Amino acid sequence: MTRDAGAIPVRGTVAPEFEAVGDVFVENFAERGERGAACAVYYQGEKVVDLWGGYRDRERTEPWEADTMVLVFSATKGMAAMAVAHARSAGLFDYDDRVARYWPAFGAHGKSDVTIRELLAHRAGLPAPPHELSAADVAATETLADSLAELEPEWSPGQEHGYHAFTLGWYESELIRRTDPRGRTLGEYFEEEIAEPNGLEFYIGVPTGVPDERIAEIDGFGPLKLLFEAREIPWQFYRALLNPRSLSRRSLDCFDLDSPGNLASPEYRRVEIPGGNGIGRVRDIARAYGELATDSSGLGIGRNTRDELAAPAAEPPAGPRDVILKVDAAYWLGYSKPLPGFQFGTGPSAFGAPGAGGSFAFADPDAELGFAYAPNRMGFRIRDDPRERALREAVYDCLG
Repeated sequence: MTRDAGAIPVRGTVAPEFEAVGDVFVENFAERGERGAACAVYYQGEKVVDLWGGYRDRERTEPWEADTMVLVFSATKGMAAMAVAHARSAGLFDYDDRVARYWPAFGAHGKSDVTIRELLAHRAGLPAPPHELSAADVAATETLADSLAELEPEWSPGQEHGYHAFTLGWYESELIRRTDPRGRTLGEYFEEEIAEPNGLEFYIGVPTGVPDERIAEIDGFGPLKLLFEAREIPWQFYRALLNPRSLSRRSLDCFDLDSPGNLASPEYRRVEIPGGNGIGRVRDIARAYGELATDSSGLGIGRNTRDELAAPAAEPPAGPRDVILKVDAAYWLGYSKPLPGFQFGTGPSAFGAPGAGGSFAFADPDAELGFAYAPNRMGFRIRDDPRERALREAVYDCLG
């Protein structure tokens, strides 16, 4: 497929029965302000959509290439959860084990009974780091882990859920580091156990040998631009973001950065932030989810664990309202699940992870489908970005 959305190049391949997805991808550039993006779909083990287009730089001079990689923000959580699922499948721990069994210091301040399952469902009450972090703080793995272990829960663990935007990934990483016989971090474990064996190019902590020009520049936003886009954000969440002392603000705005897009800067992309700085090729994200959506064991994740991922999410006792995002949510084993107001896939077995700016990737086991989309112009919605949603709906229209 070679098309032009006006003067904007769009390239890739689309199976005949999914041509409508290609049409919507072009429409995103013509009608929805797309700057650069990629979208891929694997269906019943086959790649049926692999599209890229627009520009990888903010000046719109360098075209998005077939091997361009992009920061996917919190869609990283889905890849991190794959690493956790792989470790569980390998017998390093079980989801119902207590975190403190493997990390005794974690049990401080009433956290001794928190299970891995509760942690992965954003119920541990630990959404905000102890202070604003720099890239150097993140690189100091043991010091960061010690400070996270000492946190006091913001609510009674297990009773409510609230989005652990960045802390979840570091808790997952420390769990893997303490149970893996080789003591690897989550990023190292993902690379060696999932990415390399399957030829996937996705990094949580980009190696220094990856050329900068292969990574798309993010067109982010600062506080002023966010102010003018308030209509895109639930008002209760927006109000919380305006308060620098609110738990929502401390959980989401925890880096010394002018814009969330700067997580793609060389300084931050080199460190591991498994909750939000994964960078990779969109087709490889879709392929990984496509593997999870079928009976394939190509990722090294056993059938029992894949069945656990596909199970319906359990609602916390206090109800579905997320105390950080101020919207209803459903979380399960490190993933988001469908619920009224955020439907994806063909049923409750679907699982995935949306990211700031509009990225989203998920597995739909009922349809044996893996989907991924990521742009480099950040949108403002928590989820259901119009560009991504239009592509996702076109995929399912093609399935009939």
